[in-house]
Amino acid sequence: MKKINSFFLFASGADLQLLEQCPSDKNKYIGIGGTIFFTGLFAALAAGYALFTIFDSYVISILLGLVWGFMIFNLDRFIVSSMRKEERFARELFTALPRILLAIIISLVIAKPIELKIFGKEIESQLVVMEQQVYASQEANAKMRFEPTIIQARQDIQRLQQEVINKTLERNELLKIAQQEADGTGGTKIKNLGPIYKVKKADADRVEAELEALSKSTSSKLVALENRLKESGNQMENVLHELVHAKIDGPAARMEALSRLTDESSAMWWAHIFIIVLFLMIESTPILVKLLSKKGPYDSLVQIAEHKFICLEVESLANSNAETKKRVATLSTSEQNYVSKKLDAELL
Repeated sequence: MKKINSFFLFASGADLQLLEQCPSDKNKYIGIGGTIFFTGLFAALAAGYALFTIFDSYVISILLGLVWGFMIFNLDRFIVSSMRKEERFARELFTALPRILLAIIISLVIAKPIELKIFGKEIESQLVVMEQQVYASQEANAKMRFEPTIIQARQDIQRLQQEVINKTLERNELLKIAQQEADGTGGTKIKNLGPIYKVKKADADRVEAELEALSKSTSSKLVALENRLKESGNQMENVLHELVHAKIDGPAARMEALSRLTDESSAMWWAHIFIIVLFLMIESTPILVKLLSKKGPYDSLVQIAEHKFICLEVESLANSNAETKKRVATLSTSEQNYVSKKLDAELL
């Protein structure tokens, strides 16, 4: 347990020598260090899962996931250890704002892969729907390449066949009129094969000849159109047969599936928000603890230690200036004034 506490104290970024003088602050920094450690652990797991969906390799995913986790761990440790208590909340909040913004970004990056894993079953179902939609879109695009030709060929065939049908009906009607004139059931109502019959029979014969000519010319056109229709149909079937159901399983596709699910379901949307808020709070906790807690003995010792270095720096600069002024005492008054002015300006 002692080793674990020591590790959490190291993770908090606190100066262990100074903290030994402040036993009352130890528990606070153990908690901060534990939060930083588990944030890095979650980051490593999230990155490992996200990278596995990309590389499909356990070795690569574990190695890169650990690198990402250590980076987040070290970054959080630096953020918390660099914050100072000054008993001026407004100033401390202003100083902490960039760190809080960075914590928000980190929490969103960590939360997304874990969120994808939590809703994995729902996402898998949505991915199947997306795959079907992609296949349907590909199928529609393939049909659009051939359907205009097929539709036009069918329309031309129907038009030519209709022309033959119409001409056949016209011929049949004229033959019927001539026959009725011949047997007295129509026309003049006189049964004979006289001039009127011959005129009507000539009209029927003329249309019969036109029908034969139309049938001959239409026959070759119909054969060409049917061949074109068959060829286009075969080409379309071959293209459709070559289409495959593409497997959609990348990170971008999974995030798109999750976005659709949250848009369609209010329960999913709230769960999505709660997970983000959870990781946001986890990532922000060390910073908030430092920001909201009162100034403790450890903070005072840190301030004293840093102030000692400032005093040493000022003293060292002052001694250097004094030695320099002493060395230039043999120079003229104007040169001594120039040196003094420059040195004093450096101290301000």
